[in-house]
Amino acid sequence: MSAETITTAIFLITAVVATAVLVNAIYPVIYSTAGTFQSSTHDADMRLRTDFKIVANFATPAGTADIYMKNTGSQRISTAEIANANVFCGKTVGNLLTGSSWTAEIVPASAAADGFWDAGETLHVTATTSIDAGKPVFFQFVLPNGIWRSQEFNAELS
Repeated sequence: MSAETITTAIFLITAVVATAVLVNAIYPVIYSTAGTFQSSTHDADMRLRTDFKIVANFATPAGTADIYMKNTGSQRISTAEIANANVFCGKTVGNLLTGSSWTAEIVPASAAADGFWDAGETLHVTATTSIDAGKPVFFQFVLPNGIWRSQEFNAELS
C-alpha cells in the first residue's frame, strides 16, 4: 500500500513537471503567433479601409497630365504616404515616366492643413511626361500599402 502511494506521488510530480515544461515551451509560441495574427489583421483592415477613385483626368500635348482622385475609403491617408507613392504616367504601359516628375496636392489647400487626405477630399496629381495629341495616356497611382488605381485616357488635341 505504501509502495502504491509513493508510485502515485512520483507519477503526479512527473506529470506536474511535464506540464510546466510544456507550458513554458508552448506559451511563447502562442504569444508570438497571436501577435503575428494581430499584426496581419491590422494590415488587412487598413488595406480594406483604404480606397480612392480617379474622378477626372486630362492631358495636354505640352506634356502635362492632370488627374483628380477622390478618397472614397474610410481610412485617412497621410501626406507622407502620398509623397512615398509611385506615379506611373506615359504613352503606354511600357513607356512610363516615374520618379520626381509629379506633384500632388489636396484640393482645396485648406483641407491639407491637417496633413491627411481625408475621406471625401480630392487629390490633384500633376505629372510631366511625353504625350502625343489625341493619343492614349496611361496613368497609375500606387500607395505604399499596395493599393493602386490606373486609368487610360486620351490627350487633348491642340
